[in-house]
Amino acid sequence: MAANLVRAGYEVGVYDLSADAVSRLASEGARAGRSPLDAADGADAVITMLPNGKIVCDLYLGPEGLIHALQDRPLLIDCSTIAPETARTVAAEAAAAGFSMLDAPVSGGPPRAAEGTLSFMVGGSGEALDAARPVLEKMGRFVFHAGGNGAGQAAKICNNMLAAVAMAGTAEVMELGVRNGLDPAVLSAIIQKSSGNNFVLERWNPWPGVLPEAPASKGYAPGFQLALMLKDLGLALDNARANGASVPMGALAQSLYALRSKEDGAGASDFSCIQTLYSRGA
Repeated sequence: MAANLVRAGYEVGVYDLSADAVSRLASEGARAGRSPLDAADGADAVITMLPNGKIVCDLYLGPEGLIHALQDRPLLIDCSTIAPETARTVAAEAAAAGFSMLDAPVSGGPPRAAEGTLSFMVGGSGEALDAARPVLEKMGRFVFHAGGNGAGQAAKICNNMLAAVAMAGTAEVMELGVRNGLDPAVLSAIIQKSSGNNFVLERWNPWPGVLPEAPASKGYAPGFQLALMLKDLGLALDNARANGASVPMGALAQSLYALRSKEDGAGASDFSCIQTLYSRGA
């Protein structure tokens, strides 16, 4: 995402705990920051993408957080996937300090990030989105205004719960087809032109070798880590309980991924490794 902004001609300051990631972006023309504040200093917009809500709160609201430390008032765009309530809390604190803030989680995974074709699900004011849109459109093909602050996160947890269910179901039928002697590539092609087609089957096939670029064909190297999918399923189920929604498929998916995560350090593997749970006859 940052590389696409550099290629689009933006001056981009970057910071990450991974020095390799920073070095790679610096080699493409970004300015390497020594800290989050150093990367954000002087920016018109600050974009963050972090693993969980606690880290988002620490970065923005902590004693040395961006909301307290930034002298200017850049537009704040958080692309993390966190609880809607957390997004609303951070946005309210930002507004009290004079900032406009959007929650703008994404969908599409590393392939679409590289292509600049992500989907953004945005929560916040229409005015803030109008200001952010030129930047977001350099990283994504689709920018949806879901509603006020937190609405982008609500849309994202719905999307990711469905992606988890779709992956588990796709892996299940791939195993069934192979046990019936079907070639997994042929079965995938058939389903893609039939009523069972879905994004997972087309772009993230869990059976090794069907899609050379898919994580399954690379030893289930992420991709999207199973541990992060479990985090997102936890957010979805917590939200469902708070809103009195019935989500039995989401709960079952959470149980299946949790079972898989207990084996051979699978939390760091791509979530499509759920395929091996069925392959072992679990």
